[in-house]
Amino acid sequence: MVNITDSGGKHAPQEMEQFLPGDGLAGNTKYKIQPRKDAEQAALNQTDYDPFADRQNEHPTTDSETLTHLLKASLGTGILSMPIAFMYSGIIMGIFATIITAFICTHCSYILVKCGHKLYYKTRRSQMSFAEIAEVSFQNGPKWCRGFAPVAKFSILFGLFLTYFGTCSVYTVIVAKNFEQVLNHWTGTEVSLRMLISCLLIPLILLSWIPNLKYLAPVSMIANVFMGLGLGITFYYLVQDLPSIETRNYFQMSTLPAFFSITIFAMEAIGVVMPLENNMENPRHFLGICGVLSQGMSGVTLIYMFLGFLGYLRYGEGTEESITLNLPVHEWPAQAVKVLIALAVFCTFGLQFYVCLEIVWDSIKEKCTKRPILVNYVLRTVLVTAAVVLAVSVPTIAPFMGLIGAFCFSILGLIFPVFIEMVTHWDTGFGAYNWIVWKNIVIFLCGIAALVFGSNSAIADIMKLYSDDTSAAPVAGGIS
Repeated sequence: MVNITDSGGKHAPQEMEQFLPGDGLAGNTKYKIQPRKDAEQAALNQTDYDPFADRQNEHPTTDSETLTHLLKASLGTGILSMPIAFMYSGIIMGIFATIITAFICTHCSYILVKCGHKLYYKTRRSQMSFAEIAEVSFQNGPKWCRGFAPVAKFSILFGLFLTYFGTCSVYTVIVAKNFEQVLNHWTGTEVSLRMLISCLLIPLILLSWIPNLKYLAPVSMIANVFMGLGLGITFYYLVQDLPSIETRNYFQMSTLPAFFSITIFAMEAIGVVMPLENNMENPRHFLGICGVLSQGMSGVTLIYMFLGFLGYLRYGEGTEESITLNLPVHEWPAQAVKVLIALAVFCTFGLQFYVCLEIVWDSIKEKCTKRPILVNYVLRTVLVTAAVVLAVSVPTIAPFMGLIGAFCFSILGLIFPVFIEMVTHWDTGFGAYNWIVWKNIVIFLCGIAALVFGSNSAIADIMKLYSDDTSAAPVAGGIS
């Protein structure tokens, strides 16, 4: 029988001690249990934590409400430029190019949300914004990119705010411009555009006071109804006396970049993707083949294709920058289209404004603990007033916002999601034959092309605005 003393001497190993490795320091055995690789991965993924169950939303949105918001965000005034986009691409090429463009834009939104879900588990956070996903992905990525995390977050916040705040100003001009055209036609007198913009201040402030996306869903539904009626009347005109398809160009390669420039910036809605996901009652339903994102973008793609195809087929080389300019101005249904689209854009203002509000409010809410609700509504009022003042000061802001949109949307909507996916999957690999890397290289090149050709088109619009040949400014050519 072996005596075991407490003096630090050696003793016979007991049953469990034979299977536990020790360090053998000074006879004091310290046991180290190393987990297996799969156990380490499980701990890394923190599968015991469910971020979606932990998410606290006071007013979560249903799948149908989220789909309504997504449709409205993607069906902006940019859809009215699809016929001229088809003129640039050719009537057959336009169909395939629209599908490709929609797939790229949807995929970039998909990988952004997918990376967000992976980072939820990794960081034990229940929700994150676009900028926070970029910051966290860089912080948890390879060592060489961790220092860029603050830069990535600031760049996204600045780009989103600049783009969507400018879009709010442009939307104000669009609404006033449409009403100006109708009033001038029916009254026979010139109505001041700046006065009409100023008259929108109080209604827009009241619209901005809608507290959250849950209560904003009916407004987006009304906007979809107005836009649907306007597009329905437009389709009615387009199907009248259609010529043969053989009279139109099938493929137009030389001006194809102009097609992608128009279509990408009409479809892109990367800024509202994470706010919509963060407010969902069932965030997992946002992704998937039959998820909210796929459903919404599939419907949007079909509408874009039909309008572009029929618009170019109907008017050919006479297609205008906005298809509403081709409609007979003296007929009341054409005037109704302008009113309906103006009302749809007005209702859409709240959704675009929500992106700006979320960015600013997240940066100051920790300092406003005494009366947060009052400060929040004061902030809403100040932001809307600033947007309207900008529109009154510069009613020709649309071409400048086209340049900002071309610059920001190509970087935010196409290039940044690619980098986020790369650093998020850096530790887990890029699939067979590194297909994720090759796929992202293609998307990156598309983003660079969109940046170059979109900026070139916007600069051309600005030069056209200030040339002596024309006194009319294009309205929101690149703002969706």
